[in-house]
Amino acid sequence: MIPHFKLAAAGLLLTGLITAACSPPSANTEPATVEAPAASPDVYRFKVGTIETIALRDGGLSGLPNDNAILGVGRTPAEVSAVLTANTLPGDTFELSIQPLLVRDGVRLVLIDAGAGAAMGPTAGKLPASLRAAGVEPSTITDVLISHGHGDHVGGLVDAAGALTYPNAVVRMSAPEWTALQADTQMATLVAAIAPKVETFEPGDQVTPAVFAVPIQGHTPGHTGYEVRSGEDRLLYIADSAHHHVVSVQKPDWANSFDGNATAMQSRIALLGRAADENLRLYAVHFPFPGIGRVTRREDGTLVWAPEGSAMAGS
Repeated sequence: MIPHFKLAAAGLLLTGLITAACSPPSANTEPATVEAPAASPDVYRFKVGTIETIALRDGGLSGLPNDNAILGVGRTPAEVSAVLTANTLPGDTFELSIQPLLVRDGVRLVLIDAGAGAAMGPTAGKLPASLRAAGVEPSTITDVLISHGHGDHVGGLVDAAGALTYPNAVVRMSAPEWTALQADTQMATLVAAIAPKVETFEPGDQVTPAVFAVPIQGHTPGHTGYEVRSGEDRLLYIADSAHHHVVSVQKPDWANSFDGNATAMQSRIALLGRAADENLRLYAVHFPFPGIGRVTRREDGTLVWAPEGSAMAGS
């Protein structure tokens, strides 16, 4: 059985991006600085225009069974296995990664999602160590942007003792998502810890100078992707629109247990199709590290994940 970490996911129906006034920066006027220490396999630096962005490994799940309880719900293990093995992957198990994204946004150090913390056991919760490997102390994070309130995205907001991992950061999420998180009794302890730090925004708002919310439908009430903008360059953080870099992309119409409702599948189909048609640069938090790439379309119409960096592409 997969651990109960509420990794439910899918849906992304991109709607119009609405620019709103962002919260004022802190009184500090010095640019946020990110040191450049020795290379680490858990840190991947890249640029969006002139903005420095860093993929940070939190961990993930390995050896998940191909039993149609997670991927290909309503299909058969043989059908899912055929897709996996056609892309040179094992047919009986699969893996999911978790890599939050750090954005140097002027005077701000913005972390998009907080990882699992203790919510997924010893295979996750590595984000603070990855930050330090990137030369960033958790205390210097100014903003944590939450895509949605499931454990693998918010669990890392507090440490094992229940203290705030990012004590000087504002925690930002959409107003509908905060309402839903507050209503989740299983998250009551975390909600109490972060409540003084939470600031909400409306779907589609500009949330920091370079980061804009992208409303998402079908996963959670306020599920949000984020678009990082620098000049003409864009990077779309797709949150939980898709989980597996082969099955979710090549078979977006296959249900999975992470789909919040029927809209989630339609959202996935729409997003990935648009990504291929418009050559969008994507950041996929659950695809193989570092999770950066594009979706391309084969001659037969099949969509394929084409990664940047060290991730391996499906054939």
